[in-house]
Amino acid sequence: LLRRIGSLDEPDLAEVAAQSPLDISRPLWTATLIEGVENGQAALMVHLSHAVTDGVGGVEMFANLYDLERDPPAQSTAPLPIPSDLSPNDLMRQGINRLPGTVVGNVRNVLFGAALAVGHVVRDPVSRLGSAIDYAMSGARVIGPVADPSPLLRRRSLSSRTEAIDIEFGDLHRAAKAAGGSINDAYLAGLCGALRLYHQAMGVPVDTLPMAVPVNLRSDADPAGGNRFAGVNLAAPIGLTDPEVRIKNIRSQMTRKRDERALDMVGAIAPVVSLLPDSVLETMAGSIVNSDVQASNVPVYAADTFIAGAKVLRQYGLGPLPGVAMMVVLISRSGYATITLRYDKASIADPELLARCLLAGFDEVLALGGDGRATPATFSPANKNSFSRPAQQDGSAAQ
Repeated sequence: LLRRIGSLDEPDLAEVAAQSPLDISRPLWTATLIEGVENGQAALMVHLSHAVTDGVGGVEMFANLYDLERDPPAQSTAPLPIPSDLSPNDLMRQGINRLPGTVVGNVRNVLFGAALAVGHVVRDPVSRLGSAIDYAMSGARVIGPVADPSPLLRRRSLSSRTEAIDIEFGDLHRAAKAAGGSINDAYLAGLCGALRLYHQAMGVPVDTLPMAVPVNLRSDADPAGGNRFAGVNLAAPIGLTDPEVRIKNIRSQMTRKRDERALDMVGAIAPVVSLLPDSVLETMAGSIVNSDVQASNVPVYAADTFIAGAKVLRQYGLGPLPGVAMMVVLISRSGYATITLRYDKASIADPELLARCLLAGFDEVLALGGDGRATPATFSPANKNSFSRPAQQDGSAAQ
């Protein structure tokens, strides 16, 4: 549902939707069917609040939208929920009624945990104190700063824009395998290459910048709704020119971070954090949200899927901008990897340059596995109410 930025004064439909608030008096999602696309195609735009679920949970939830065959057998319709009218005051009363039990329970758990820890320390002071110190040091490595922010990506505003590219999944897989890395490693290396080229072209080269990478913590027992992930902070090696070296560097960092004992420290201490003063919460938030870039990887469906008999060709994800200069989302589906880069307009001085650097950065990585190339995800409207499918371009056009 993205149209490549060709005319910067003409907003994209999906970008306008992403910047528009959802109606809080209704469920926090909307779905828009866009018909009249050329060649008899259509598009489905889903706008979903991150409060509902995270990326992996969304895959599970929206599996109910897709069929695995073009003409699946009919299924019985799920029963409609029984509506109940609730005013804002009703919701507030319910929250207040639950508040004493929640606060008391949190305090009880904290006190019990502290007493238990003291008991362990009294019985075995050396090993227990050592374990606590190790955990604290692990927590500092998880949420602590890893690199200085980029001087080019400091400004923030309330306006954003999106750029997207398509890559054949097999090309990205071969490049990752050639360098001894994973798909995620190759993806992050391509993004680092794009950032390196942009900073060099702007005359402000940097060696590293802080990048947050969400790590899925969802288990089979977790529901599809809600958020269940932890953030890993990387010192993104954008100064490394060799894409293979970048992949190895990223893989080494990700391996170390995933093995940290305190990987989910923020989730573990959330009940206690909720009891802290506002000034302390603001300080903690500033130390946790300290990244220039956030990059997510959401594998969807490897096989073909259908909606109402129509085959799904591509899927693009516009992620939120939680205080970062840019949010990048990779979605792998039906033989393609789509990479969507949504950025704060105040932080990017030259959007057209960034678009070219995005292609060139991933082409560096793809060259490790053969002659694969990244192509712009171009959606040209056939009329004012529709979008066309991605246009395939040759290598020179992609540059």
